[in-house]
Order: sequence, then C-alpha cells, then structure tokens
Amino acid sequence: MRLLIVLTAIVALAGCSTPRTAPEPSLAPRAAEAIDPRAPVTSNIPSGPVDAALAASIDALLGQARGGTAEFSAREAVAARLAAGAGPVSSESWVAAEQALSRLVEQFGVTTRVAADIDALASSRLESNRWIRPADREAIAAAQSSVAAISEPQAAAIARIREQLAR
Repeated sequence: MRLLIVLTAIVALAGCSTPRTAPEPSLAPRAAEAIDPRAPVTSNIPSGPVDAALAASIDALLGQARGGTAEFSAREAVAARLAAGAGPVSSESWVAAEQALSRLVEQFGVTTRVAADIDALASSRLESNRWIRPADREAIAAAQSSVAAISEPQAAAIARIREQLAR
C-alpha cells in the first residue's frame, strides 16, 4: 500500500516537472517604459507652404472631379426620367432605366477614383516621409472635403433612382 502511494506521488511529481523549451520572459523594464510621459515631445515635422507638386496634383484631381459633374447631371436626368416611366421589373422600359442607372454609376466612378487618388497622395506621403507637413495635410483635407461635397449628392441620386427601380 505504501508502495502504491509512493509510486502515485512520484508519477504526480514527474508530470509537474516537464522541461522548459522556451526561456521565461524578462521582467526588466521595456524601452518604452523608460520614456517619461511628462517630457515634451520634440517635433521634427518641418513647417512651410504646401508642396508645389502636391498642390498641382490636388488641383488636377479636383479639376477631374468638377469636370465630371456636368456629365453626371446629364446622365442623372436621363436615368431619373427613364426610372419614372419604368414598367414592372424585367420589362423593356425597366431594362432601359437600369442601363441608364449603370451609365450613371459609371460616371460616379470618376468622382470615387478622384477620392481614392487623393487618399493615395496622403498615404504615399506618409510612407515616404513618415510625416505630412501641416500645410500639406490641410490641403489634402480640403481636397477630400471638396470631393465629398461632389460625391455625396451623386451617391444620394444613385440611391434614389435605384430605390425607385426596386419598386
């Protein structure tokens, strides 16, 4: 009986003493923990006017977005007229309205591509420099806001026509 108890204890202790394969983590302070959060952060971001190449790119992109609004308005008028007169789903008039809506969505792509290109300008500046000058950041934000002012009504028009055709 004692032998059984001793063997059980040995087996139990042997199960607890598995060899370690990885070293235990250090409890020493990490480098980030050594930084005093009360110390002022020095700014390495240079100030100055908007980069001329960035300004030219933004102007060209905004020109594309603004230039596409007239064509969008023309296509919207056609799509809205055809949607208003569309018959039941799969009828010839409904198909014509759907095709006009597709052309409208295609034209909306001009605006969405410009928005994506402006975002790409911002991200490329982050990747190459790891910072964006305040003037550049403001110019990019203003361009994004301008494109959003064009994009939002266009998206609402598409949604309105799409809903009209879904009935």
